[in-house]
Amino acid sequence: VQLQASGGGLVQAGGSLRLSCAASGRTSVSYNMGWFRQAPGKEREFVAAIAWSGFAAFYADSVKGRFTISRDNAKNTVYLEMDSLKPEDTNVYYCAAKTPGTSWRHHETESYDYWGQGTLVTVSS
Repeated sequence: VQLQASGGGLVQAGGSLRLSCAASGRTSVSYNMGWFRQAPGKEREFVAAIAWSGFAAFYADSVKGRFTISRDNAKNTVYLEMDSLKPEDTNVYYCAAKTPGTSWRHHETESYDYWGQGTLVTVSS
Protein backbone atom coordinates (compact mmCIF):
# COMPACT_ATOMS: atom_id res chain seq x y z
CA VAL A 1 0.00 0.00 0.00
CA GLN A 2 1.21 3.54 -0.77
CA LEU A 3 0.55 6.46 1.59
CA GLN A 4 0.39 10.09 0.52
CA ALA A 5 0.43 12.70 3.28
CA SER A 6 -0.70 16.25 2.59
CA GLY A 7 -2.02 19.36 4.30
CA GLY A 8 1.12 20.73 5.90
CA GLY A 9 2.02 24.38 5.76
CA LEU A 10 2.82 27.53 7.70
CA VAL A 11 0.45 28.63 10.44
CA GLN A 12 0.60 31.04 13.34
CA ALA A 13 0.60 29.80 16.91
CA GLY A 14 -2.94 29.12 18.04
CA GLY A 15 -4.03 28.26 14.53
CA SER A 16 -5.23 25.01 13.00
CA LEU A 17 -4.29 22.64 10.21
CA ARG A 18 -5.73 19.38 8.97
CA LEU A 19 -3.42 16.75 7.61
CA SER A 20 -4.62 13.99 5.31
CA CYS A 21 -3.12 10.61 4.53
CA ALA A 22 -4.53 8.90 1.46
CA ALA A 23 -3.87 5.20 0.91
CA SER A 24 -3.68 3.56 -2.49
CA GLY A 25 -2.86 0.12 -3.70
CA ARG A 26 -4.04 -2.73 -1.50
CA THR A 27 -6.86 -0.79 0.11
CA SER A 28 -9.17 -3.77 0.46
CA VAL A 29 -7.46 -4.23 3.81
CA SER A 30 -8.28 -1.73 6.54
CA TYR A 31 -5.05 -0.87 8.28
CA ASN A 32 -4.40 0.45 11.73
CA MET A 33 -2.98 3.93 11.13
CA GLY A 34 -0.65 6.26 12.94
CA TRP A 35 0.79 9.74 12.72
CA PHE A 36 4.35 10.45 13.79
CA ARG A 37 6.52 13.53 13.60
CA GLN A 38 10.22 14.17 13.39
CA ALA A 39 12.38 17.24 13.81
CA PRO A 40 15.88 17.46 12.28
CA GLY A 41 18.38 15.49 14.32
CA LYS A 42 15.72 13.92 16.51
CA GLU A 43 14.00 10.58 16.61
CA ARG A 44 10.59 10.12 15.08
CA GLU A 45 7.96 10.42 17.78
CA PHE A 46 4.42 9.17 18.10
CA VAL A 47 1.59 11.66 17.72
CA ALA A 48 -1.67 9.75 17.30
CA ALA A 49 -3.07 6.44 16.08
CA ILE A 50 -6.42 4.98 15.18
CA ALA A 51 -7.58 1.39 14.88
CA TRP A 52 -8.85 0.04 11.56
CA SER A 53 -12.44 0.20 12.84
CA GLY A 54 -12.12 3.80 13.97
CA PHE A 55 -13.42 2.83 17.40
CA ALA A 56 -10.11 3.23 19.23
CA ALA A 57 -7.78 6.22 19.09
CA PHE A 58 -4.60 7.01 20.95
CA TYR A 59 -2.67 10.24 21.50
CA ALA A 60 0.67 11.40 22.78
CA ASP A 61 0.34 13.40 25.98
CA SER A 62 1.82 16.44 24.22
CA VAL A 63 -1.09 16.66 21.76
CA LYS A 64 -3.98 15.26 23.77
CA GLY A 65 -6.91 17.67 23.75
CA ARG A 66 -5.51 19.62 20.78
CA PHE A 67 -5.23 17.03 18.00
CA THR A 68 -7.91 14.68 16.72
CA ILE A 69 -7.33 11.65 14.52
CA SER A 70 -10.13 10.27 12.38
CA ARG A 71 -10.59 8.12 9.32
CA ASP A 72 -12.91 7.63 6.38
CA ASN A 73 -12.50 4.04 5.22
CA ALA A 74 -14.70 4.66 2.19
CA LYS A 75 -12.13 7.20 1.02
CA ASN A 76 -9.10 5.26 2.31
CA THR A 77 -8.03 8.40 4.12
CA VAL A 78 -6.93 9.22 7.63
CA TYR A 79 -6.98 12.75 9.01
CA LEU A 80 -5.18 14.60 11.75
CA GLU A 81 -6.97 17.75 12.86
CA MET A 82 -4.50 19.96 14.70
CA ASP A 83 -5.83 22.83 16.78
CA SER A 84 -4.19 25.30 19.16
CA LEU A 85 -0.90 24.75 17.42
CA LYS A 86 2.30 25.66 19.21
CA PRO A 87 5.76 26.45 17.81
CA GLU A 88 7.00 23.18 19.30
CA ASP A 89 4.59 21.33 16.99
CA THR A 90 6.82 22.35 14.07
CA ASN A 91 7.94 19.06 12.50
CA VAL A 92 7.69 16.87 9.48
CA TYR A 93 4.60 14.72 9.99
CA TYR A 94 4.45 11.15 8.68
CA CYS A 95 1.55 8.78 8.40
CA ALA A 96 2.03 5.05 8.74
CA ALA A 97 -0.01 1.91 8.27
CA LYS A 98 -0.01 -1.35 10.19
CA THR A 99 -1.41 -4.54 8.71
CA PRO A 100 -4.13 -5.80 11.06
CA GLY A 101 -4.05 -9.23 12.59
CA THR A 102 -0.64 -8.92 14.20
CA SER A 103 0.55 -7.26 17.38
CA TRP A 104 0.18 -3.49 17.17
CA ARG A 105 2.15 -1.27 19.51
CA HIS A 106 0.63 1.94 18.26
CA HIS A 107 3.29 4.28 19.69
CA GLU A 108 6.30 2.45 18.23
CA THR A 109 7.65 3.17 14.75
CA GLU A 110 8.84 -0.42 14.41
CA SER A 111 5.25 -1.65 14.62
CA TYR A 112 4.25 -0.11 11.26
CA ASP A 113 4.66 -1.71 7.85
CA TYR A 114 4.22 1.25 5.50
CA TRP A 115 5.14 4.95 5.64
CA GLY A 116 4.19 8.03 3.72
CA GLN A 117 6.68 10.66 2.55
CA GLY A 118 5.98 13.30 5.21
CA THR A 119 4.46 16.76 5.16
CA LEU A 120 6.04 19.79 6.83
CA VAL A 121 4.15 21.75 9.46
CA THR A 122 5.65 25.05 10.57
CA VAL A 123 4.11 27.00 13.45
CA SER A 124 5.31 30.56 13.87
CA SER A 125 5.25 32.37 17.20
